[in-house]
Amino acid sequence: MTNNDVQSDKIIHKKGSVWSYILKFGLPLVISVGLCYLLFTGIDFNEMVEIIRRDCNYGYIALGMFLSIFSHVFRALRWRIQLRALNVRPPLFFLTLSIFGTYAVNLVFPRLGEVWRSAYIARRQKAPFSAVFGSMVAERLADTVTVALITVLAFLLSSRAILSYLSQNTESYEAIASLLSSPWLWLFVVLCVAFVWWFVKRRSANPAVVRIQKIIHELWTGFAVIFKMPGKGMWLVWTLCLWGCFFIQMFVAFFAFPATTEVFKHYGTAAVLVTFALSSISMGVPSNGGIGPWQWAVIFVLGIYGVDATTAGAFANVVLGSQTMLLIVLGIFTFVCIAIDRRRSPSTNTVETTNNNIKQTKQ
Repeated sequence: MTNNDVQSDKIIHKKGSVWSYILKFGLPLVISVGLCYLLFTGIDFNEMVEIIRRDCNYGYIALGMFLSIFSHVFRALRWRIQLRALNVRPPLFFLTLSIFGTYAVNLVFPRLGEVWRSAYIARRQKAPFSAVFGSMVAERLADTVTVALITVLAFLLSSRAILSYLSQNTESYEAIASLLSSPWLWLFVVLCVAFVWWFVKRRSANPAVVRIQKIIHELWTGFAVIFKMPGKGMWLVWTLCLWGCFFIQMFVAFFAFPATTEVFKHYGTAAVLVTFALSSISMGVPSNGGIGPWQWAVIFVLGIYGVDATTAGAFANVVLGSQTMLLIVLGIFTFVCIAIDRRRSPSTNTVETTNNNIKQTKQ
């Protein structure tokens, strides 16, 4: 290979890295800003502020923030079971700090928080980064399955209210009915499943194909470990506590505004569950801490139950805003504690180690 070829490869690699960073960090920011812009252009901002000032009961918001801290502790307790199966035994306090830090980092760099917490625990416990990272991936996949189950349950319990809303909005109802009854949709689903199965099973010498197949295999392996590890019963208990805590946060928040309190009185817990389910799904959209997609999901669901967009926007912005403020405070607390811990037990250059671990995940 000539020097010119080497230089061109480096240039291509740099371009690829630039585009990779744009997709990872620029796209979520654009989505967040774009959705927030659309959100506030469809809402009377001054009226929303007045509703918050006049109607919001901040006692319930504060209670929701307090309960949120327990959800992080439950996640740490659950992750500890998976790490112990790998013979990685960090103290619960620092494991909880890693969860606090994850959400704080995700506010600035979406999805990088999970890599950061894996790198932090691996460095602190002198454990293999790939093993710790794999346990985190398994945990997140388990959360995805949990959200899917919650969503199915929510729509089964609230099918009457949803169908009533769709019947009043005939264009939406006809569009959804046409889509679900289309044979092309189901043919597309079958073809996608067949393609994924063929792609995973096929033999190829192409490095890119081999790499993707390896990632899929490792994700499945990491998820399957949950069923083989000791302490599966307690892992399930902590999962129920974690998601139960998330749900109770939403339940408590409903009493912070008169409009959402009326929704609960009229439609019961099912309305809270549907709001919780769709808001949880929205967190899968790449954005900075769910800002943008989360409010959209909540406003849409509350609209089904007759709450106007401005009032629903007031509720969504107060709930998410309070949680975001809490994550910032917990993030500051986390990084102060980590700095103190490092001074007590000095180790190798942390930034360099973390960067190396992040590079390993990219490879």
